[in-house]
Order: sequence, then C-alpha cells, then structure tokens
Amino acid sequence: MRKYIKIFLWLPLLLSLNAVNAAAENKLSVVASFSILGDITAQIGGDKIELTTLVGNNGDAHTYSPKPNDVKKVAAADLVVLNGLGFEGWLPRLLESSHFSGMKISASDGISSLQGACSHSKHQDHEVHHEHADEHENQHAGSHGDENNHEHEHADSHGHHHDIDPHAWHSIKNVKVYAANISRALSIIDPDNISYYQHNLAVYEQKLNTLDSKIKTMFASIPQEQRKVIVPHSAFAYFQRDYQVSFYSLQGTSTESEASAADIAAVIDQVRKNEIKAVFVENISDNRLIEQISADTDAQVGGKLFSDALSNADQGASSYLELMEHNALSLVNALK
Repeated sequence: MRKYIKIFLWLPLLLSLNAVNAAAENKLSVVASFSILGDITAQIGGDKIELTTLVGNNGDAHTYSPKPNDVKKVAAADLVVLNGLGFEGWLPRLLESSHFSGMKISASDGISSLQGACSHSKHQDHEVHHEHADEHENQHAGSHGDENNHEHEHADSHGHHHDIDPHAWHSIKNVKVYAANISRALSIIDPDNISYYQHNLAVYEQKLNTLDSKIKTMFASIPQEQRKVIVPHSAFAYFQRDYQVSFYSLQGTSTESEASAADIAAVIDQVRKNEIKAVFVENISDNRLIEQISADTDAQVGGKLFSDALSNADQGASSYLELMEHNALSLVNALK
C-alpha cells in the first residue's frame, strides 16, 4: 500500500517535469553573437526560444576567439543572429566549421549605416562621412547571403581605407530595425507563434520610443558646443548622429588597433584645443591611456561607458535599454 501511496505522491512531480522537458524541446534554438544582440533577441523571442549568446557580458566581440563548445552550439541552432557590417570577423569560419544548416540573419540589414573612422584614427570629430539615404526597413530579414560577414571598405582620395561602422546599436532608431528583423526571422521559422513575436516587437518598440524621447530631453539642457568627450575607441558615431555629441577617440572602430605616442599627443591637443571637459573609460577597453590623458589635461574621467557589451547585473547596464540610459545619463552628468 505504501508503495502505491509513494507513486501517487510522486506522480504530479513526474508529470510536471515531463511537461517542462516537452516545452524545452519545442523551443527554437537561437544563437546570438554578442550580449547586446542577445538581449534584443530575448526581448522578441521570449519563452519561445532557447538562447545562447557567444560573447558574454563585458566581453569584447572585436577580439573574441571561438571556443570548441561554440561549434556545438552553432551546429544545433535553428537561427543564428549576427550584427553584420563586418563586426564579427571570426563568425564566418565558425559557421563553416560547425556545418551550420539553419537560418542566419544580420540584424542590421536595412539600417542607415555610417562610414567608420580610419583604421588609424585621425582624432577628428566622429562626424558622419557616409550615410545611406534611405532606410530599407522592409528588407527581408532572412537573407542567407554573406555580404555582411566581410569588412565593408572603400578608399578615399588619399588612399585611406574606411570601414562601415558596425556599432549601429548605439542608435535606438537602428535597434528598432534590429528587433523587426529578428521578429520576422522567428516568424518565418516558427509561423505558429507569429502573433507572439509581433506582440513582443510592439511592446519593445514602445519601450525604445519612450527611452529615445527621454534621452533627447536629457541632452536638451546641455548646449551643443559643450557636447564633446574623449573615448577609448570609435564606437559612438550613431549616438553622435542621433544626439549631437562629438566623440574623439584614441582608436578606430576596432579595439584591435593600438594607439601610438603620436596618437595620444594628438588627442591631448584636441582636448586642449576644443576645451573638452570629460574623458570616459569603457567596459571592454584598456583604460590606462584614457587615465593618462586625464592626468595630463584638465579633462575629468566622467565614468564608464558601455560600448560593445552589456554589463553584469550589478553594474547598471545589463540590458540594452539600461545600457543606453546609463550611457546617456553618464554623458549628461559629465557635461553639465
């Protein structure tokens, strides 16, 4: 009798575990290349996806080296979401070595992209050198082409090569395109849950719009001629375009480049010439040179900006929305 009573008591738990396992088996396996993109994907996919993010919080996707376990994760994925614009230079080889056969999308497809800084920064205002005239927001998100897996370059009249700046997520306008592309891709793979992905997209777009308005209001109190800062690498051109903040950088669009003594001297000259009040460190960069510039000038370290990665939960930028608000608030407080 006791035997049957024990079975009866355990039965609800066994049924519950079976239900959980069945739900997990029905989820889409999705791989995102880095933490910011992972968060955006999670906002749209919700509990319908099993998400793996390759480059985690505070990780540098510029210099990432895939691990053996990444091959297994990618091989098993239904969908791989990458930024594109040449950002993940290590990803094409990973896709090839894993024999990936699922769907791949570049979340940045259709955004209005900017030309990046020279590979060796000339320390000018990070102004818009090139911008597509139109945003093709209706471009098909399920493209399987490889055009976004390679660096996009062109040479100017002086023979310098300029890349397309891949840091497009620093524009909320662009992230709305990212989210729409992800929603569309998930809907193609999982048509039974189209309404779910569309609902999540609408909710997320509203949050993005609210934050965009909040950031514009925050900067309205800062005269535009005061909106000048120094950062370690050239990652904030899209933020500059949207909120008219001029960023001077030690490095180009990739953290792989190294600043020389001449580069440091040039930035110090820019600080003095343009009366720049604030320098910032980043969560993914070696910040010793920024601290040296602050020591050699009157510019104060205004805090830490999160450029290419989310923070850990206790650092205030563990989601894309938190990252953008944290960066904007840090900049405004330093520029007052």
